Amino acid sequence: MPTADGAIRVANCSGFYGDRLAAAREQVEGGDIDYLTGDWLAELTMLILARTRAGGRSGGWARTFLTQLEQVMGTCLDKGIRVVSNAGGLDPAGCAAAVAELAGKLGLAPRIAYVAGDDLMGRLDELTAAGVAFTNLDTGESLTDLGVEVITANAYLGCWGIVDALGRGADIVVTGRTTDAAIVMGPPAHAFGWRRDDWDRLAGACVAGHVIECGAQATGGNYSFFTEVPGMDYAGFPIAELYADGSSVITKHAGTGGQVSIGTVTSQLLYEISSERYANPDVVCRFDTIHLEELAVDRVRISGTRGEPAPPTLKVAMNYQGGFRNGFTFALTGLDIEEKAALLTRQMWSAFPGGPDYFDQARVQLIRTDHADPQSNEAATAMLKITVKDRDERKVGRAFANQAVEFGLASIPGFYGLSGAPGPGTPYGVYWPALIPSGLAPQEVVLLGGERTVVDNTPPGMAGAEVVVPAVELPASPGGETARVPLGTLFGARSGDKGGNANVGLFARSAAAYVWLEQFLTVERLAELLPDTAGLEIRRYRLPNIWSLNFVVVGFLEEGVAASSRQDGQAKSLGEYVRAKCADIPEALLGA
Repeated sequence: MPTADGAIRVANCSGFYGDRLAAAREQVEGGDIDYLTGDWLAELTMLILARTRAGGRSGGWARTFLTQLEQVMGTCLDKGIRVVSNAGGLDPAGCAAAVAELAGKLGLAPRIAYVAGDDLMGRLDELTAAGVAFTNLDTGESLTDLGVEVITANAYLGCWGIVDALGRGADIVVTGRTTDAAIVMGPPAHAFGWRRDDWDRLAGACVAGHVIECGAQATGGNYSFFTEVPGMDYAGFPIAELYADGSSVITKHAGTGGQVSIGTVTSQLLYEISSERYANPDVVCRFDTIHLEELAVDRVRISGTRGEPAPPTLKVAMNYQGGFRNGFTFALTGLDIEEKAALLTRQMWSAFPGGPDYFDQARVQLIRTDHADPQSNEAATAMLKITVKDRDERKVGRAFANQAVEFGLASIPGFYGLSGAPGPGTPYGVYWPALIPSGLAPQEVVLLGGERTVVDNTPPGMAGAEVVVPAVELPASPGGETARVPLGTLFGARSGDKGGNANVGLFARSAAAYVWLEQFLTVERLAELLPDTAGLEIRRYRLPNIWSLNFVVVGFLEEGVAASSRQDGQAKSLGEYVRAKCADIPEALLGA
């Protein structure tokens, strides 16, 4: 039931496919909630589901969702808790049928609905004929010109199919590829009877959804200042208390580990975003209007969020078979690390005509994990990682792998590998983001045993009021003596993948620190701090209302997570890398 002040309580129990199995039970049994939501899908997950389905190991949906439902379905029905999840993946109908089968085994009879329409695989020829070029959002290339084998193609749907399902009495709603925030937006839009042009209310719910969609990342997980967070051995999962005006309070069940603070909420707000305009199918959220207020321990209010009219297009996440790759990592121990790396690299390329140009792509990384005057054998060791990609599996197969070991007795002193036994090339997928007109991907809502309806995705042709960004009062730039310390002494960060791009957001914990950061950390300065961004475009966005800067490094992850040859293919650690960089920071800030 809604709280005394009219809020509905929407809980999250999953941030990815593989998240804590006990989270659903903990959220349902830990206190009062009205809705249980979970996010199972990422760009990489769709490719994984496609491969497991092709191999006959899965129906294309997240099976751990069923494991969680088995633990809580009866209690949810008893308490009137409704479930909304995108665990349907590539087969929401199959997932809904599996839920119905499980309910039958448990002796339960929930009303089950699923939302489809996102899967465009069977419509690619039709859409191409209609003039959709599937132009890459980042590179401007047209997919139709490549002649590749597309494996998945899913439009990011919004919340209105979920609203329709809830309005027809569904206890459990399963979707395919909705946006992560949509599963949280659906419940308040239904409960409060919002219109499709209630831009500010929808934007507020979208922001709340963005905060809780990744589970414990809102309660201290992956938080830069984790040493200050109590109970991090077992953090609780977040809850959003959503109000009719679109505002919300982020909290968690009493007695659970972790913490909800302005810091943890700000950190999650910066996760995998681009500019101050955060586009969703149902609204464009203005992140530069968000106001945060700490009401009490583990209670942060989000208010003031303004929304702009929904965009006329839907984002489409596609994956195609990019080719094959292989790699080998050599251990370089002790002295002469640079020279050892150079010899190994020459020896590797000597076996292939043209050296690295023999392959479609080749990358050499010298990773300096070695220490001077080491205290262990491992501490004396650096890594040389050589990765190759090619459309021809034979070129990156045994011919490459065998070369990595054939000169084992005729190369550097202390030669050994860190990759295990050399193996064949493995296939990799390429992520391809594109747009289609919203009206071309209507949502299909099916109530099992009942009727089937279609929800048009075309946004209402209504303008919104012009968004006026509130002025933010900031102090003068601090001066005086400086000390050279890591940026992370003062600033937190959160980073992640945006297809082939990476984002890194940095946030200050005081207005004065933000003023210094905003002046210091220009695009040029970040490029200097991160030599591995050389040659890549960097975009910077200001969010003074939450004392934050966000950067997007275009192409940092190459063709996407599944194809990236970086050690951290999802850029999860990029923010901590930036925090480790040293700068001359005013001592006045350090003493604050």
